[in-house]
Amino acid sequence: MSATSLDRRIQMLRTAMGPLIATALEDPDVVEIMLNPDRTLWVDRLSSGRAPMGVELPEADGERIIRLVATHVGAEVHRGQPLLSAELPETGERFEGILPPAAPGPAFALRKRAIGVIPLERYVVDGMMTAAQAGFLVRAVRERQNVLIAGATSSGKTTLANALLAEIAATGDRVLVLEDTVELQCVARDHVPLRTRSGVVSMTELVRSSMRLRPDRVVVGEVRGAEALDLIKVWGTGHPGGIATIHAGSALGALLRMEQLILEVAVNPPRALIAEAVNV
Repeated sequence: MSATSLDRRIQMLRTAMGPLIATALEDPDVVEIMLNPDRTLWVDRLSSGRAPMGVELPEADGERIIRLVATHVGAEVHRGQPLLSAELPETGERFEGILPPAAPGPAFALRKRAIGVIPLERYVVDGMMTAAQAGFLVRAVRERQNVLIAGATSSGKTTLANALLAEIAATGDRVLVLEDTVELQCVARDHVPLRTRSGVVSMTELVRSSMRLRPDRVVVGEVRGAEALDLIKVWGTGHPGGIATIHAGSALGALLRMEQLILEVAVNPPRALIAEAVNV
């Protein structure tokens, strides 16, 4: 597809979403746009966090946007199949839409892909971590320690993972990056991006396949299922220096969550292996 044709498709989709959403998508301060079933629109900004936009989107327009995205990515969404998970192929935005009867009214969350990588130095300048903490993470990367990043939704897990990937790029290692949705940005010269596909290839299968692709480091965008067991095996058996993110509220919670995920496929949790594989 030519650049002109690509730009045209992007503009058509933006226009069809309406001026309010299109304008928000063009704002570099906006991270995510959300429609609730009560027709209220919310926006999440880097500078000020989540807040209502002060307007309501008619129910028909909300449903139209969800159906439009489904058509754009070649998916189906209707009352018999009311959930839509999609990634806009041209711009990388992540879209999650829900129609009745799964919700009282149309609802969606449209999350923009990060435009650039925030380096660890910026974290220090902005007061999000101390110089000592940043130095600790740099040493962890250089010493090939495995890093598990824990946090809630939209807490910055992927942003921090991208900062660490920038440090990994300087090592010259061969990096395999495994994701469900493209969010990680790896600039290493020798890196292999791999994607899951619903009903075609799972994260567990990708982790297992990565072992045969001669990795120095294995990075997983988000651990959310049985792949947790295969990942700690990879990390603990000759391929250290990886990164992964996980939904958890604390460091201890992250380890307990790993244990819970592993129990989906194992009778007894391999706590010794988890302790050995997860360094930071």
